[in-house]
Amino acid sequence: MKASDIVVTPRGVRFLGRLFPCAIGRGGVTQRKREGDGATPAGVHRIVGMLYRPDRIAPAALPDWALPILPGDLWSDDSDDPDYNLMVRAPHPFSHESLRRADPLYDLVLITDWNWPWSHPGRGSAIFLHSWRAPRYPTAGCVAFARPDLLWIANRIRHETRLVIPPQP
Repeated sequence: MKASDIVVTPRGVRFLGRLFPCAIGRGGVTQRKREGDGATPAGVHRIVGMLYRPDRIAPAALPDWALPILPGDLWSDDSDDPDYNLMVRAPHPFSHESLRRADPLYDLVLITDWNWPWSHPGRGSAIFLHSWRAPRYPTAGCVAFARPDLLWIANRIRHETRLVIPPQP
């Protein structure tokens, strides 16, 4: 592991000498990720993008490479969709998740390279780092944080930063 890695541990996430409480998928950590299993995939994942709600977070509060989430931005989670596990725009005829949510979970999203850019249908989509619903409340497979912690992390990641999720015993 590298010093710049975001490492998921049983006690939380280690990053740049700090430990942050976090939540993972309700299905725990798995080495056999499947769409809809609620598990967080073990492995080493690159951070490939950052999205934010410009009506809720000022662009100046984030790195200049962060992209705004606009009305109609979606993420395809349908294995039959040719755009499976990609950001798409409404209207979209396949199953998808709205990126512009009413709740604050996706006000800031760090996108990982899980099953991307060449997705394998059914292996799972959209493993993000995002805000949690409540402290340590399980996710659908993502890694979630308190908003201030996520903002701190987002402003310190670099090109070489990876999300490391070791297999659970």
